[in-house]
Amino acid sequence: MPQPITQDEINAIVWRACDTFRGTVDPSEYKNYILVMLFVKYISDVWHDHRAQYADTPERIERFMSREPFRLPKGSDFASLYDKRNAPNLGEEINIALSAIEDANKAKLEGVFRNIDFNSEAALGKSAQRNERLKTLLGDFNDPRLDLRPSQVGNRDIIGDAYEYLIGRFAAGAGKKAGEFYTPPEMSELLATLLDPQPGDRICDPTCGSGSLLIKCAQKVGSDNYAIYGQEINGSTWALCMMNMMLHNMPMTIKNIKWSDTLRDPQLLQDDQLMTFNVVVANPPFSLDKWGEDIASKDRYNRFWRGIPPKSKGDYAFITHMIQTAEREPHANGRVGVIVPHGVLFRGSSEGKIRQKLIEENLLDAVIGLPANLFFGTGIPAAILIFKRNRSDDSVMFIDASHEFEAGSNQNRLSPAHLARIVDAYRARQSIEKYAALVPGADIAANDYNLNIPRYVDTFEAEAAIDLKVVQANINDLESKLENVKTRMAAYLKELGLDG
Repeated sequence: MPQPITQDEINAIVWRACDTFRGTVDPSEYKNYILVMLFVKYISDVWHDHRAQYADTPERIERFMSREPFRLPKGSDFASLYDKRNAPNLGEEINIALSAIEDANKAKLEGVFRNIDFNSEAALGKSAQRNERLKTLLGDFNDPRLDLRPSQVGNRDIIGDAYEYLIGRFAAGAGKKAGEFYTPPEMSELLATLLDPQPGDRICDPTCGSGSLLIKCAQKVGSDNYAIYGQEINGSTWALCMMNMMLHNMPMTIKNIKWSDTLRDPQLLQDDQLMTFNVVVANPPFSLDKWGEDIASKDRYNRFWRGIPPKSKGDYAFITHMIQTAEREPHANGRVGVIVPHGVLFRGSSEGKIRQKLIEENLLDAVIGLPANLFFGTGIPAAILIFKRNRSDDSVMFIDASHEFEAGSNQNRLSPAHLARIVDAYRARQSIEKYAALVPGADIAANDYNLNIPRYVDTFEAEAAIDLKVVQANINDLESKLENVKTRMAAYLKELGLDG
């Protein structure tokens, strides 16, 4: 019996498929074609695997298959597309298949493929080039080793992991654009661990990107007893999130992932009011310009009652939205975790007033400083803010983790040991010399509600004392050696007749 394909083998095969586009199509564009084709290959393999289970009852096969949670119309599966690989209108044929898949699964996939055009001349080139690239792409995914049937790979989340692997690789190559759809896995792990989702929790990411942070939070629950919600402004990224949920076997969440602008048009509503959640988590765009300041004063959900953030910096707009959607009831344990640029900690004017009110309401639970160059698209250091409803005291945990990281060629990262130290310090809520400080609310007020971490965590390292006698002795020795060299050099020049 052949050995089942490993995760590394699948990752290598699908990454090699990117060679079809690499160098000719921008990574921010071609990631959509690769990920959609991986999605189609997976659902096709699953469909045919399930169908094979009823091969001995052909008269009942259609009835059985009609009960499948996902429908794959005839002619829209991967094998049918591969058979058409020489078609002169191959891009159009793929679009037709995707449309059929979407129509057959409207409750789960409506609108998912509308922003991904396999027949686009602008993205994939003129007809001959486009057909050749798509034919090569189909050939790459037709690799016999890429057998994704459940009967072959078992219950492993091998395809979901491959999807996350690809998104991570695309983010590494997409530069600044990557921040729109990707949070590094160790940051997702850290946020999910700090917020500690529990069975029965409702979890929300209002800027969910490709959904990796939501998925990590869901996996932390340890059971299927949770509900996750998200909203994403970018249509292509929203489509990635929808497929990501499907590939991680979370189809029940699809209806809860909305496509719209969270600040201008929140879609997660209940009885025409903002829905509330036990856990609200996000890595929103840093200092977003033109976020909606012009209409914030008329916000029907009164999210900005503490103050309206400046037009060119939307950080506190996202923060206040998240806090307004955190459960207020004591038993619900509403908590918020958000990644922010350091300016959020100390900038003044309207942001300073909002920050003061949040602290006076006793919502701020922790400030965690992170190393620079952790995130795709920006090298600036960031911080994590944790907010909690119904806190028992007014102290705030400050952690300076900015100096502890593994340096990479392009990106720094936090190791498991670094993550564990942050989490342990946060949970212990005890001061640690040069790393963490538990600060009473009165001390923060005395600092004019400035949250700049060095004000509270002293990481200063005193320089070693200088022995001036030793320094003078070294100088004297160097001067003596220099005079010796000068004397010898003068003798050599005289000997050569060059002393003049």
